[in-house]
Amino acid sequence: MAATNGVMMQYFHWYNPADGTLWDEVSRNASELAQAGITAFWLPPAYKGCNGASDVGYAVYDMYDLGEFEQKGSVRTKYGSKAQYLAAIQSAQAAGLQIYADTVLNHRMGGDVAEPCRATPFLQNDRINAAGEAREISAYTQFNFPARQGKYSTFQWNHTHFDAVDYDANNPNSHDTIYLLEGKQFDDEVALDAGNYAYLMGCDLDFQNPAVQDEVINWGKWTLDTTGIDGFRLDAIKHIAAWFFPTWIDAMERHAGKDLFVVGEYWTPDLQELVDYIDRLGGRIAAFDVPLHYQFHIASRQGADYNLCQLGFNNVEQRRPDHVVTFVDNHDSQPMQALESPVEAWFKPLAYAFILLRQQGYPCIFYPDYYGASYSDTGKDGQTHEITLASHRFLIDRFLHARQHYAYGQQCDYFDFPNCIGWTRLGDTEHPKAMAVVMSNGLAGYKRMYVGQAKARFNDLTAHCPEPIHTNADGWASFPCPAGSVSVWLQH
Repeated sequence: MAATNGVMMQYFHWYNPADGTLWDEVSRNASELAQAGITAFWLPPAYKGCNGASDVGYAVYDMYDLGEFEQKGSVRTKYGSKAQYLAAIQSAQAAGLQIYADTVLNHRMGGDVAEPCRATPFLQNDRINAAGEAREISAYTQFNFPARQGKYSTFQWNHTHFDAVDYDANNPNSHDTIYLLEGKQFDDEVALDAGNYAYLMGCDLDFQNPAVQDEVINWGKWTLDTTGIDGFRLDAIKHIAAWFFPTWIDAMERHAGKDLFVVGEYWTPDLQELVDYIDRLGGRIAAFDVPLHYQFHIASRQGADYNLCQLGFNNVEQRRPDHVVTFVDNHDSQPMQALESPVEAWFKPLAYAFILLRQQGYPCIFYPDYYGASYSDTGKDGQTHEITLASHRFLIDRFLHARQHYAYGQQCDYFDFPNCIGWTRLGDTEHPKAMAVVMSNGLAGYKRMYVGQAKARFNDLTAHCPEPIHTNADGWASFPCPAGSVSVWLQH
């Protein structure tokens, strides 16, 4: 499970260079980041994707190939070799970090052989009403992994293990069509977008097939034995039968002989839908607070027109604080990606102060927000766009220090003005000093707040406000912050 005041780092983004160096970078930086206050890494998919050494990892080809076999045009993955991956995990764990492996169970892509089979077409936006009669198609549903030759697993996939595909080699121009294979049905207990959102991409695993269940469980046991990871980040869980996850997690924890941290990506801005999903699984997994991310995105676009008080209410971190991972941005929301909804640079310090210095949630820092990033990609307009993401490391490091040493005890919220909010943490027995946080999305402001420390001196950790603040005999003071910024006041 997560450490006290733990902080996860998503140690990658979509546009990391495809030069095989990321695993070595993890090894190199693990100790420094642990000292800064990071307690866990979420690492990208480590297995071979259908695009070989350029694949980010979500177009899964062979989950047993961690950069060991000549498949899809390369031995290594985008991030390096199997040996480098295992060394990175060992280095991080030696530095005291937990490792969560990104795990894509929903689909396979890049099949080795096309198979003839019958299937019924459906449109992407309507999975209830067939778009035509059943027909013969040719689907790349055979996965034989000839280079691996049965090492680690002799299981080979074929059309009986999938319920739907999106490509017919006999009719390659049939865009926006899903083919439901004969004798199959879309998985149940999934999101209800388009009627049934079980299908996402590629060859969709049929989780109602016992052989599929067994193989996914066997792979999980193998990866625990091979890597020694501490948990999983589960991709695209809204597309997978919810009832399968408690079974899978039980099998993983029994095999590991310990509790594992598991967080699922259920991408929806609908708070109630996300809360209901966490409850449906009996709290067995945490979920990413997508609704809070969207609030950050909207707040950064609206500026002073946004009511900051909304951040303190109706988010998963407020409703299910022990089962939520809070984040500002990730690889899907970053500019040029499928779920593009980036938080503007000016607001990121406010957003990171919010997730790192409050009591609720398990915060996750995004790699480019810490290190910065530059890349280019083709947008929906057909034009090439140059993207530069600024590093916020200076302030994030200071927030991490405050989280390690001051973010304890009772939290008192002062969410009573739309353009300036604040909160205090009163400390506990082991961390007796108090902290006050105040942020503004408009003009320079201040909050009069109680910190429980009489005649005490406080300094702004961010250095935005150079003069110290002193509390009165009752433990109150007015704590300022600059316009459109945040200040973190620590007792000295």
